[in-house]
Amino acid sequence: MTESSTHLTDTRTALWKAIGLAGATLAALPPEQLDRPTPCPDYTVRQLSGHLIAGLRKIALIGRGGDPLGFPVIADDVTDAGRAAAWESATREAEDAWSDPAILSRPLRLPFGTLPGAAAATVFTTEFTLHTWDLAKAVGLRPDWDPEVLAGPLAAMRRALPAEPRGGRVPFGTVVETGADAEDIDRLVSWYGRKP
Repeated sequence: MTESSTHLTDTRTALWKAIGLAGATLAALPPEQLDRPTPCPDYTVRQLSGHLIAGLRKIALIGRGGDPLGFPVIADDVTDAGRAAAWESATREAEDAWSDPAILSRPLRLPFGTLPGAAAATVFTTEFTLHTWDLAKAVGLRPDWDPEVLAGPLAAMRRALPAEPRGGRVPFGTVVETGADAEDIDRLVSWYGRKP
C-alpha cells in the first residue's frame, strides 16, 4: 500500500456491497417481467440487466488502466440463461482489477474525465445503486439498502451532479422533491430524477 493510499477512505468496500446487492436483485428478477420498462427510460429490465453486466466489465477495464470510451453500454452477448454466470465472471474480473489498494490514489480514465480511484469507486457505487433501484422498482422488489453503501453517493450527489442543467448531455431528469423524512435511498434516486 502506498503512503498516499493509506489516507484515503477505501470506497471499494461500498462498491463491492453495491455490486453484491445488484447481483442479488438480478438473481431475483422474475423471468416473465424481463420486458417491462424501468424508471431508467432507455432500458427494459432485460436491457438494464445487460447494462449492469457491461458496467462491471467496464469497471474491470478502467481498473486495469484501459480506455472506456466506445465500450458497449449493454452486454448483448449475454443470454437470459447465461446472465448469472456472466455476472459472476464480470464481478471476479472487477475485483481482480481493483484488488491493489494503490488504485484508490491512481488517476483512472472514466468516460467523462479522469478521477482518482477512490472517487471513481463512489461514481460506480452510485451508478449500481441507482440501477439496482430501477430494476427493483420495475418488478416490485424491495432490496435491503445498506446505509454504508448510500453514504458516499449521498455525500457526493450535489457536487457530482448539480440540480441544473439536466437533460441533453446530462442524462438525468429534473430533481424530484422529497420530504425531510424521506429514506436515504429515496433522497438519492430523487436527486437523479427518479420518482420514489
